Amino acid sequence: MAKEEKKAPKLRFNGYTNDWEQVKLEKIATFSKGKGYSKLDLKRKGYPIFLYGQMYTNYRYKIVETSTYAILKEDAVVSNGNEIVIPSSGETSVDIARASWIAQKGIIIGSDLNIIRPTSSVHPLFLALSLSNNQVKYNLAKVAQGNSIVHLYNNNLKKVNIYFPNIVEQNRIGNILNSISNCINLHERKCEELALIKKALLQKLFPKKDEFKPEVRYKNFSDAWEQRKLGEVATFINGRAYKQNELLDSGKYKVLRVGNFYTNDSWYYSNLELADKYYIDEGDLVYTWSATFGPHIWNGEKVIYHYHIWKIELSKFLDRDFTLQILEADKAKLLANTNGSTMIHVTKKDMESKVISLPNIEEQKKIGSYLMKFDSLITLHQRKLEKLKQLKKFLLQNMFI
Repeated sequence: MAKEEKKAPKLRFNGYTNDWEQVKLEKIATFSKGKGYSKLDLKRKGYPIFLYGQMYTNYRYKIVETSTYAILKEDAVVSNGNEIVIPSSGETSVDIARASWIAQKGIIIGSDLNIIRPTSSVHPLFLALSLSNNQVKYNLAKVAQGNSIVHLYNNNLKKVNIYFPNIVEQNRIGNILNSISNCINLHERKCEELALIKKALLQKLFPKKDEFKPEVRYKNFSDAWEQRKLGEVATFINGRAYKQNELLDSGKYKVLRVGNFYTNDSWYYSNLELADKYYIDEGDLVYTWSATFGPHIWNGEKVIYHYHIWKIELSKFLDRDFTLQILEADKAKLLANTNGSTMIHVTKKDMESKVISLPNIEEQKKIGSYLMKFDSLITLHQRKLEKLKQLKKFLLQNMFI
């Protein structure tokens, strides 16, 4: 006996129990294409225009404004606020299976975009969300044609199955996802603003190149900062290189590897008893120096650290939190000089020879403490942002067929 096809999503608002309707897209929409505009037509001012490339560089489900402009041509296609656009070409069938609602009237719709105008039985935001997720996204990807360049044609789109409830339920689904998207946008802007403020603080609280005093200082501090090589005031200890047969599935100590800082939750263990310098305790400053690189303060239990990680032992002339800020700023400079690539090998010799500017230890503590509190604020907003994104992903996976 054939398995009965699902007629409702996993997650619904209270009071909605009816099956969703399934139809071909051609039964609930009309189809056309954008016309005659490309990046070469963009101007500093004019009519707002939405181009094909924006479906990839700045993808959004709902378009209410655009920062690109062009001169209005006689045969231009201009939105009336009811258009769904889908790319007509792309690199892969999955990439091309995405839709946006042009919710604002008066936006020029550029070439290489399929245009779908739904009837009154389907809300355009619901349709854009549905076309971009779950089963319907998969159906879109299946009708895409081509190899190196993939194409979607209106004749193919017309035959795609779409699932939808009554218009009231559609509106409720669209409203909650739109609200979450707006919250995500606000938190993204907040994170960007905090990062800019942090950058400005670093510029004010640390001396500029070839200068010996910062622009802004705490009260009662006025002495010139001293320049020292990092290797004179800190010791970089490399982790032990383990043989594969020394890495156990269980044991007394976890073995900290570079991946554990970023994406790898799996651990190896060791029963080896080593010199104290080969262990990291909570609060220690460490530095991953191969592949993905940068400083960290270890906040876990006592572990053995692997090769490609330095433990940094600080002299009495260095405060831990202040040193972390110096190393973070140095990492940003390195990234700026490598087009953002994090696949960089930093040598011990290079680190030890870096010249840094240092105030006395009390001023270091004040600067380090303040910037760490600011970092905690940034982290808080980043976590809120990540939770909102996870919530949105969950709803998209469960509120649509």
